[in-house]
Amino acid sequence: MAVSKVESRTVSEFSLNNITSMDPLNEEWYEKLIIEHLTERLGYEHLYGPDVRRTDDSYRDVFLPDILPDALRRINRNLPEAAVEEAIRKIQNVEIGSLEQRNEIFNDYLQSGVEVHFFDGKEERDDIVRLLDFDDPENNDFHVVNQWTFVEYSEKRPDVIIFVNGMPLVLFELKSPSREETDASHAYLQLRQYMKQIPSMFVPNVFCVMSDMTQTRVGTITSDEDRYVAWKSADGDYSGTKAATWSTMIDGMLPKERLLDIIQNFVCFNDSSEKVVKIIAAVPPVFRGEESHRQTRRRPSMGMARSGVFWHTQGSGKSLSMVFFAHLLQRYLESPTIVVITDRNDLDDQLFGQFSRCARFLRQKAVQAESRRNLQELLEGREANGIIFTTMQKFSDGDEPLCDRSNVVVMVDEAHRGQYGLTERINADGHVSVGAARVVRKALPNASYIGFTGTPISTDDRNTREIFGDYIDVYDMTQSVEDESTKPVYYESRVVSLHLDENALGRIDAVYKEFADQADEASVEKSKHDLGGLDAIFDTPETIDALCRDIVDHYENNRADVLAGKALIVAYSRPIAMKIYYRIMELRPEWKDKVGVVMTMSNQDPEEWFDVCGGTTHKKEMERRFKDDSDSLKIAIVVDMWLTGFDVPSLSTMYVFKPMKGHNLMQAIARVNRVCKGKEGGLVVDYIGIAGALKRAMKDYTSRDQHNYGDMNIAETAYPKFLEKLDVCRDLMYGFNYHKLIFQNSREALADAIAEGTDWLLDPERHEDTESFLKQCQLMNQALSLCKSMVSEEDAHEAAYLSVLRVQVLRLTGRGSGGGSGMTYTEFNKQVSEILQQSVHADGVLNLFEKDSVEISLFDEAFLQEVAGMKEKNIAIESLKRLIKEKVRAYGRTSVVKSQKFSEMLQNTLNAYLNGMLTNAQVIEELVNMAKEIMKDRDDAQKLGLSDEEMAFYDAITQPQAVKDFYDNDQLVSIARELTDAMRSNATIDWQKKESARAGMRRAIKRLLRKYKYPPEGVEDAMKTVMEQCELWADTKISE
Repeated sequence: MAVSKVESRTVSEFSLNNITSMDPLNEEWYEKLIIEHLTERLGYEHLYGPDVRRTDDSYRDVFLPDILPDALRRINRNLPEAAVEEAIRKIQNVEIGSLEQRNEIFNDYLQSGVEVHFFDGKEERDDIVRLLDFDDPENNDFHVVNQWTFVEYSEKRPDVIIFVNGMPLVLFELKSPSREETDASHAYLQLRQYMKQIPSMFVPNVFCVMSDMTQTRVGTITSDEDRYVAWKSADGDYSGTKAATWSTMIDGMLPKERLLDIIQNFVCFNDSSEKVVKIIAAVPPVFRGEESHRQTRRRPSMGMARSGVFWHTQGSGKSLSMVFFAHLLQRYLESPTIVVITDRNDLDDQLFGQFSRCARFLRQKAVQAESRRNLQELLEGREANGIIFTTMQKFSDGDEPLCDRSNVVVMVDEAHRGQYGLTERINADGHVSVGAARVVRKALPNASYIGFTGTPISTDDRNTREIFGDYIDVYDMTQSVEDESTKPVYYESRVVSLHLDENALGRIDAVYKEFADQADEASVEKSKHDLGGLDAIFDTPETIDALCRDIVDHYENNRADVLAGKALIVAYSRPIAMKIYYRIMELRPEWKDKVGVVMTMSNQDPEEWFDVCGGTTHKKEMERRFKDDSDSLKIAIVVDMWLTGFDVPSLSTMYVFKPMKGHNLMQAIARVNRVCKGKEGGLVVDYIGIAGALKRAMKDYTSRDQHNYGDMNIAETAYPKFLEKLDVCRDLMYGFNYHKLIFQNSREALADAIAEGTDWLLDPERHEDTESFLKQCQLMNQALSLCKSMVSEEDAHEAAYLSVLRVQVLRLTGRGSGGGSGMTYTEFNKQVSEILQQSVHADGVLNLFEKDSVEISLFDEAFLQEVAGMKEKNIAIESLKRLIKEKVRAYGRTSVVKSQKFSEMLQNTLNAYLNGMLTNAQVIEELVNMAKEIMKDRDDAQKLGLSDEEMAFYDAITQPQAVKDFYDNDQLVSIARELTDAMRSNATIDWQKKESARAGMRRAIKRLLRKYKYPPEGVEDAMKTVMEQCELWADTKISE
């Protein structure tokens, strides 16, 4: 491994081995910890960015210039130098298109190699240069590099980059584990900034990591923040995933062999006309499906091979799992032909669309068979390769074999279907029905079969196991929710709202017990007959009226403001769907654009139905509008459509007025389990009594799913949790009697209660209780969002009041309402002014964060007096502390002297206060005086005619004060200005990278100061402060 040209610091030189418990737990410490883990545990080599040789002084090297050529020569020993040089030229010039498009091109180079055309000395040749050696991980160079400077639109230094063969493939953005005001969300924003300012560094990027040690999440260059996911297992064992830490991700993704496996097999692009989306498998790919590879390769030479079943919970990415598996089949088997079977045309189109968008990753385009004959032509017209989509029905149009090749793998979507039987059935009329799986088996007698399902195989479903075998991989509901791949689904029964009599409810339950999954034509007819009798119950004006009134009331009061307010109403039949629509229109005529119907239509339907849901483009237009969160369409009434394979992440409510059971029921309710920012869970509102069916369906799920999600009735889960957390919050507020204030129906009294309650919580003596209150109140709100319909007005009002207190405390202390993000100086100024004004909404909730107001700053004398006179002393202290801290932090980037002076003053004052040496009034006086001194310093600069920059150098050269005895003020002002000008003209990027550049800068400064005979005799220490100021200025300015 040729690295001799690289001036690298060893681990010990970089002090990694000297990390101790005494080190400050800041970002630099965390950076060193990660480097140490990668070098000592995983065998990476560490390089310190400023010591690595660069091509020139422009700092535009994306690749490690001394590593990349040697690595490519070593991996491609059979190719001449001209081929390697051409490959390097191509990867250095991926410049066409958006960053996402350029990244996709480079990803193709990583996975498939670079096609090159070159002259080998004798003739023109074409070949492929591999960038990575996937077969021999140790034949690649793995480096972890910190402080790598790159200049494009501006200069940036990402925290840690992993280079493989000299290419930057993984980028870490870290935040201090100990600073409250920064977290992983700040790291995400920093990554987005990097992509704008230094996009070329992200062209080769495979994935990014953002971490504050508490949270470590992985995403791609196209991932939104909520799509950055935690890596939960280092070795495939999922029993302890809740204890996953920062090192779990490193040990799970970055061992050399595993990182190469991820790059080769588990990164793809989902290309559509709207946008390019890069996807990395969200679960440890190396642990999933290995058994299926073995079983598929171990298949018998004759007869049908059962490779097994993947059960991946609905909404967790089953379609992409099928794409990744198809890719692996092509790698592990000799050019297989893959046949993908679905049981409905709309599902066929959806899954085909997913495979088509990933065609580049699959190295071939999937095709759809139009008929049985076309399916036969597609199979017979090749000896290998090909991805062919078809529906189960196409196999039923004949009984002769379509293909007897053994290199055919059949992937069946939704493999739990009852019609996938192997046996023949004869009904009472003598009609023979043959299980579809038997038909397929006869058509493809030597194929291997693998099933994919979003719901578990029923314990009494022998057919599925006979066809496919047992589970290969289970990604159950519990794991999916824990990984944040899906959200839990809650249940609310409102059957009583329809005022049905007990006889009617008994008939519904009886039908449920007989209700079949339509396994064949005979059972279909029986189901129609059984269910037909329910029309007499459901299809009455009284029932429809009660249903619609309750849905409208429940939606308006509880669900309209949840996310985008999207909801589905699942109707028992098409006539009932239309009656629901017409009745809602009577109750809410202004909802005409808000409510729509999506269902199949026939020529025999009443003409007026076509005005509501007719036309060839109606379904697609409704789908487009419903998926658009900003569209006015909020409620869709459906019968069968949109209950499978339809994804709207913001959809959080489903009103059910249709009997369903088993996998049909579980697939339907999974429409509300998709992940969306701010979503606590989905809510299924039941008007027909599906509770028993839900419990029966859960019997086929894993034991931990049954334990965690076996009964998700909000009356048994969310509502008791809400009451429990409300009581805990009350206990934590013990000693402050807010009840008498918040129930007076007085805006002024409520405003007082909020101001006084916030002040009470901010008392330092209550710090631990306040922290508990913040957490418990958040848990209370999460439960409330799901069970709002059950909560009394009094409890809801009290919960709202407590929630406002939580927001006040978080924002005053700079943590944001979500508990993470802080706020800018300007935002905080506005909020402080609004606290002083004690503004209230019309509904009685204090508004501190929306109302426009005059900005008040720390330099406003009237503001300081008003704060000092506040009744709520703890709010006054927190406000002043936040503002002064913000100013001190700003000085930390501009002035060595002021930063040290005011940070020490602030810390001493706060220590005295916390130790009981200062009263509330005294600490406010100290903070106000400090603010006035900051104001005075600003005024001094204006009197001297100096800018803030020049004043920082003036402060530095007059520290210590004895210097002023040797010079008059005009001389000192001249030195400060000349020093500032010298820094502006001489500072270069090299200042931060090379010790030689820093030494040159110091010499230039000393020459300038010697002209003024500075420092004076006896005050030699003054030069140290001046040099610190120069370094601070250069570090800050060059990085801007």
